[in-house]
Amino acid sequence: MNTPSDNPTDLHAWISEYYGKQLASSADLKTNACCAGGAPPEWIASALSNVHSDVTDRFYGCGYPIPHGVQGARVLDLGCGTGRDVFVLAQLVGETGHVTGLDMTDEQLDVARRTQHWHAERQGYAQSNTSFVKGYIEDLSAFADASFDVVVSNCVVNLSPRKERVLAEVFRVLKPGGEFYFSDVFADRRLPAVIANDPIMYAECLGGALYEFDFQTLAKRTGFDDPRKVASAPITVNSDEILKRIGTTRFMSATWRLFRLAELDVRCEDYGQVAIYRGGIPGAESLFWLDDSHAFQKGRPEHVCGNTADMLLHTRFAAFFDVQGSKETHLGVHPCGLTDAAMDAAQSTSRGDCGPRCC
Repeated sequence: MNTPSDNPTDLHAWISEYYGKQLASSADLKTNACCAGGAPPEWIASALSNVHSDVTDRFYGCGYPIPHGVQGARVLDLGCGTGRDVFVLAQLVGETGHVTGLDMTDEQLDVARRTQHWHAERQGYAQSNTSFVKGYIEDLSAFADASFDVVVSNCVVNLSPRKERVLAEVFRVLKPGGEFYFSDVFADRRLPAVIANDPIMYAECLGGALYEFDFQTLAKRTGFDDPRKVASAPITVNSDEILKRIGTTRFMSATWRLFRLAELDVRCEDYGQVAIYRGGIPGAESLFWLDDSHAFQKGRPEHVCGNTADMLLHTRFAAFFDVQGSKETHLGVHPCGLTDAAMDAAQSTSRGDCGPRCC
């Protein structure tokens, strides 16, 4: 096919063709951009073992955007493909929750739909708690305002020619206090046209990668103040042809969480607040990572900025945290760095230990 144009319809057709017909499995990709992220944590690996091989063999993702604490939640997966993350999340939300997958590629959705009953039976559910909708991630008009607790996506925002529209639509369908938790590909600079407009580079999740700081600006402009990076990993390229094209540009897969919260501060402000994790989040019973700097050990007080306090007080995490203090007294800028628990984890890693984050 020819290079995709700036017309979203042409680009959608190209991407759908590439993932629906040209790729037989993830082994056909020329980079690990669409399959980066390393080994999954144990709590996710356990759920992955219950996903049908027809689904996992044709899954293209760059991380594990599977958030904690989603029991009973309504979740939307953008660009769900064959439904790997949908079927993992379906186990975590339980029979009282529901997971909806959205994708534009018929071949991918066919795999997801024909395995729905198999997955429900494997979990012992009376009926499937999943559904699949054909559509584009830039247009979520099939869903009402404030209809989801969590939205996830796995390496698909980079494929959209209208990224601001994607974020705006996600913000709209999230409930107040809801979260967009997603993994995607980012670049260490703005990409030149020779990379951004190349069809293979785009379909391989590199051409549409956002410069990380441009992404943060875009997130804030669409209402997601104070975006938090959870984890990141470098992307490897195994094609000499692609290496020649990208030159010194470096790409990474990164997982971010964006909360729909009102009145967050522009920067980290200090109100003397202290957060204490009560424990109990499945998969993070004794140590919970809000982001790559904020770890919370069960029962250990941590001094936090006002934004972090709000992220713990006014989201689904409120059930697991005690936050002492209020915003009545302002003490100036908060020196927002690693929490004490995060520093302990970093020291364990520097000693060559696995450290609590690995568990």
